[in-house]
Amino acid sequence: MGIIKVENIRVFAHHGCLTEETKIGSDYRVDLEVKANLQPSAKTDMLSDTVDYVFLNKVIREEMAKPSHLLETVAKRILKRIFKEDHLVKKATVWVSKVNPPIGGDVEMVTIKMVQKRKK
Repeated sequence: MGIIKVENIRVFAHHGCLTEETKIGSDYRVDLEVKANLQPSAKTDMLSDTVDYVFLNKVIREEMAKPSHLLETVAKRILKRIFKEDHLVKKATVWVSKVNPPIGGDVEMVTIKMVQKRKK
């Protein structure tokens, strides 16, 4: 088993419960960690034998582009697509952060974390 991380993906998106948030949009940070068997790709040196982090970045960007009220909804969509489209992923953890959230204080970011394991 091994780990692939794609960290600090910066995205501008339109998520939030407030009308202003969805109209104006704001900055987000997404971090992703996937667990998979990396031994075959270490031997073959073939991209087809591993989890392609270009694919992971693409999924995150596409799912972040779909407005949602809650970060939890976005995180669940990201995980669902990763497991549906890449059979090598055994476990994935995604962190979705809203940078400088409008919550009436000096807050750098608010983050939700969601974990999913492949069903056997």
